[in-house]
Amino acid sequence: MYRVDINCDLGEGFGRYTIGEPEEIFSYISSANIACGYHAGDPKTMRETVKRAVAHNVAIGAHPGLPDLNGFGRREMKITQQEAYDMVIYQVGALQAFAKVEGTALRHVKAHGALYNMAAVDANLAAGIAQAVYDISPTLVLFGMADSELTKAGEALGLKTAHEVFADRTYQANGKLTSRSRKDAIITDEAIAIRQVLRLIQQGKVLSQEGLDILLRADTVCVHGDGLHAVAFAKRIYTELKAQGIAIKAY
Repeated sequence: MYRVDINCDLGEGFGRYTIGEPEEIFSYISSANIACGYHAGDPKTMRETVKRAVAHNVAIGAHPGLPDLNGFGRREMKITQQEAYDMVIYQVGALQAFAKVEGTALRHVKAHGALYNMAAVDANLAAGIAQAVYDISPTLVLFGMADSELTKAGEALGLKTAHEVFADRTYQANGKLTSRSRKDAIITDEAIAIRQVLRLIQQGKVLSQEGLDILLRADTVCVHGDGLHAVAFAKRIYTELKAQGIAIKAY
């Protein structure tokens, strides 16, 4: 039987009057990556998102990003390995505290946006992030782009490492995601997205924009929670995977 984790980036509002993601989204995921205040999130949002995840028995992970609220953490910044390490320690520590007071613990760490993509190709940044996760707790799972520098760095330290693939993003021939600056970066047709996910899980392959098959390991699938039809999309993927006999469980 195939088994996979479904993760979603959540708690990505900011400000006192932020309205959180629809409650229903938690019914169709097994892991929540919760923003820690740098690219999005604030203390109230972090606390409430942790509480909602606990109520739905969804595994909690920290979602550290670059300190760029205006750019939602999607603009690259030149940072050192030490700065990457410090940023992750700071942000994970904040969410770890909220998890503790809610009677639970963090399961994983997944970098956000530009930090995630930079670490996928930059071995030094990847090493800084992986070392931070390991130093916080070697039992944490490190999420990273499948077959990237970040997953390699985690594995080199002996961390449990989850290779991540994306339901609604297109891929390039080098195995990396198509840049969001391109019109073909996002898959809007749910049927195409589901076919992509099933093929990644069952065959370990994805068709690149250049028409080439790329081999990728799929331990966890990301569904984004900020789209116009996020809940319906997550529900359809969850339902289709279940129908195919694929077990959905936190990594």
